[in-house]
Amino acid sequence: MLNLGQLLGSGIFSVPGVVLDSVGSVGLSLSLWVISPIFALGAWHSFDNVLSTFALLSYTELASFFPGRSGAEVVFLEHAYPRPRFFVPITFAISSVLLSFSASNSIVFAQYTLSFFDLPITDLSQTVLAVGVATFSAAVVATSTKWALRAVNALSLFKVLSLVFVAVTGVAVLAGFTRISDPLANFHNFWQGGTANPNSLATALIKTNFAYIGWSNAFNVLGEVNGTSPVLTVRNAGFISLGIVTTLFFAVNLAYIAAVPLDEIRHSGQLIGVLFFEHVFSGHWASKILPILVALSCVGNITIGQARIFREVARQGLLPYPTFFASTRPFGTPLGPVALKYAITVLAISAIPARDAFNFLLDLGSYPILVFHAATAIGLWLLRARRASEGLKKSPFQVWNAVIALWLFQSVFLLVMPWVPPEDGHADVSFWYATYCVVGIILLLLCALFYYVWIVLLPKISGYEIVEEVVDLGGGALTSRLVRKYKIRSPDERPLLSSPHD
Repeated sequence: MLNLGQLLGSGIFSVPGVVLDSVGSVGLSLSLWVISPIFALGAWHSFDNVLSTFALLSYTELASFFPGRSGAEVVFLEHAYPRPRFFVPITFAISSVLLSFSASNSIVFAQYTLSFFDLPITDLSQTVLAVGVATFSAAVVATSTKWALRAVNALSLFKVLSLVFVAVTGVAVLAGFTRISDPLANFHNFWQGGTANPNSLATALIKTNFAYIGWSNAFNVLGEVNGTSPVLTVRNAGFISLGIVTTLFFAVNLAYIAAVPLDEIRHSGQLIGVLFFEHVFSGHWASKILPILVALSCVGNITIGQARIFREVARQGLLPYPTFFASTRPFGTPLGPVALKYAITVLAISAIPARDAFNFLLDLGSYPILVFHAATAIGLWLLRARRASEGLKKSPFQVWNAVIALWLFQSVFLLVMPWVPPEDGHADVSFWYATYCVVGIILLLLCALFYYVWIVLLPKISGYEIVEEVVDLGGGALTSRLVRKYKIRSPDERPLLSSPHD
């Protein structure tokens, strides 16, 4: 349910129109909805009777090295790249915090809610509603982990049933049981209008990847999973959730294409779901069902796992005020990380023009993440080599090198191809098409500059070094913080001085 709560957000109701507009043809559009999960859900092989996957089983092998640690990627990167000291963890921590907004789901919630009430979608109304749902979600997660998990479970089940309803409606359309006169019209000339432009393909693949984000959510809380084999439990949860969602997403896309004219799909923006029910149930009360279903799906996308990533980052001393961000007081919840994520979400919603907010924020959020995905894939090879040199056994979940290589290829492809100019009219924002790439790179460079000033330059100038210090927060919670340890400056051998480096 943690995985499904993330997977079944706004993606399937908001990006199919953008994907079709980017690639140009029905055939290419449907192909991408199959290709994206392949990079997470792969093929069979006979290594210890384990089902091999690309990203999923790569994560599984990495998790098997650190079965008691939550935080997933932040833990993997910390151990894969210990040099320069603190560099990769700090860069990952700062970029993850700055890109932690839930703005995309909040924006789609606002658009579908306004559509439900037949209200115009203006910049002001979209922003106010988006901030409102972000506030509600943050309040639930910050107040009670138990009730947040209950909400995730209930709304995840609701979202599955909603997608089943849309898929079954699509079957009825294809079977000729609805008012759609020619449900197969869009399937004629299946590949006509398709593009080979690398930018368009990469833009579309980023969007479909966004829809599949969440298969790894349970890895973020691995340290809190009970049982004799938490890694196996989390891996199997990934398989089940991906299998369910891949089937549903493909069926829903078929339903859209069967019911809505292609030109309307291409210009639908994030409102493809509204068009689908308007065409199938025009003038009927049922045409109002899907907008509210989509809005609730966005509310249900409560990010339990991401707050745990922040807390793990804080426990490593990689955020300012680590004690505050690692603490679970007063409600037993990661209140600090939730508050920080909420503030960044509100800022992102308010700062970007409403017209381009969804596509730009989605693209921007993907770029630094792809850099870290590539680094994680390479890091798996580095950790294997290091463990072998130390005489440690291979992981029982070890995957083929070809699987890791394909995952790495996908990440590099999506990093390089967006720089290629798109075909005229196929950019997904009104300004320069590669703006998000530049902003993403600048963000990473700022993280590197922050590291250099904090860890290298200031200690060198002031005569101290940065070291880790473990702090007991009580109740079994531990954190580490980075502190200044000053060098002895006089011959009287006075004790070393330490002070928190916040």
